[in-house]
Amino acid sequence: MSDWVTVVDDDVSNLKMASHILNGEELRVSCLKSGDELLGFLKANRPDLILLDIHMPGMDGFETIKKINEDEATKDIPVIFLTADEDADTETEGLSLGAMDFIKKPFVPEVLLLRVRHTIDLIRLKSDLSSEVEKKTVQLKKKTEQLIEEHNKTERMTMQIVKALSGAIDAKDTYTNGHSTRVAQYSREIARRAGFDEKRLEEIYMMGLLHDVGKIGVPDAIINKPSKLSNEEYGVIQNHPVMGARILKNITEFPKMATGARWHHERYDGKGYPDGLKGEDIPEEARIIAVADAYDAMTSRRSYRDVLPQEKVRSEVERCRGTQFDPGFADILLSMIDDDNEYKMREE
Repeated sequence: MSDWVTVVDDDVSNLKMASHILNGEELRVSCLKSGDELLGFLKANRPDLILLDIHMPGMDGFETIKKINEDEATKDIPVIFLTADEDADTETEGLSLGAMDFIKKPFVPEVLLLRVRHTIDLIRLKSDLSSEVEKKTVQLKKKTEQLIEEHNKTERMTMQIVKALSGAIDAKDTYTNGHSTRVAQYSREIARRAGFDEKRLEEIYMMGLLHDVGKIGVPDAIINKPSKLSNEEYGVIQNHPVMGARILKNITEFPKMATGARWHHERYDGKGYPDGLKGEDIPEEARIIAVADAYDAMTSRRSYRDVLPQEKVRSEVERCRGTQFDPGFADILLSMIDDDNEYKMREE
């Protein structure tokens, strides 16, 4: 059965364009012209996703999503806003009201399809994870002899879901493709050299994959801005650790999963965010991810620069040892850099 998308826009040309693009991908599309028409439509229908224009006569998009959220029957339907606005304030307000994402008008077909598919996949993955965990728990209680086999199967499935989420996060940032995977790999190697056991190595790898999950709630206009961020925009960026922890704390089967997301921007000297933790008050895994995250930032391309030279990266890690970074984990990273004679530990 095809995924069902409802597009709401008072501009008929936009409705035709969206319908043409999405129908070409075998998606089921319903087109409506107003917020009132949508609310009436939802009384008898439940689409998988709503694409909702912000600026419409009568009830605008913001008021419409408030009405959707007030109804128990519709509040779980994901919404992506459609807008021609470029300012971050509009996106920030929309996200605070519960929108999953924003799509700019006029539509770029590839972007429209990617955003729609990513959002539907994310919602489905979250639902699948919850139902799968519940199903496996019942099976494990009934069949103790299958414990190891079922546990391994669940772990493999969970890792696949985590990797899918990680890819969706990285897809929001034009300039950091693969960032989460590299941070996870570097974090696991630092932890391995620090003597972590296999279980903790797997945990920190998963934490690394999802350390930036909070960026799902940061407007693309801020994430991909090529120039310097304003103080207000930087404040939105600084909120992503809190948002990430809020998302991951609901995964009760992995209670430590939120650790990396919330505290990977804390500093060893206590000058980081969001909580200003200092020294060993910062969880060990977060201290490792912080070093790995900073290393990948320096060894990845950005809109304003290429990958930094290895000697520059090394000097920065050494300079920030004991201030930004845990000195012990910084020393391990320095040894990894020294072992990397061909400078392969970077974005390809």
